[in-house]
Amino acid sequence: MKNLPKKWMLYALAFSLAGCAAGAMQEGAHTHLSETQCRDLAALRNNAPVTRERNQSQLAALEKAGYQPWRYDPYYPRDLQAAQHQVDRWYEAECQHAPPN
Repeated sequence: MKNLPKKWMLYALAFSLAGCAAGAMQEGAHTHLSETQCRDLAALRNNAPVTRERNQSQLAALEKAGYQPWRYDPYYPRDLQAAQHQVDRWYEAECQHAPPN
C-alpha cells in the first residue's frame, strides 16, 4: 500500500509527458498569427483605414511576441520594437497570401 501513491504518481507523470509530446507534435503545425491577424496586418501595411478591430488585432500579435503594455518597462521603446520585429518575421513567414481588407 505504501507504493500505491508512488505508482499513481508515475502513471500521472507518464500521462502528462505523453500529453506534452502530443502537444509538441501539433505545435510544428502551429502558426503564431491567426488568419484575422494576417489580414489586419496586411491591411495596416497597405495604409487601409485604421479601425479599432485592426488595432486590437495588432496589439494581440505584439502581446504574443512578448510585449506587455500594462507593465512598467524601463526598456521602452526597445521592447516594443523587438516585439514588432518578431511580428514582422512571423508575418513574412506565415502571411504571404493574406489579402488586404
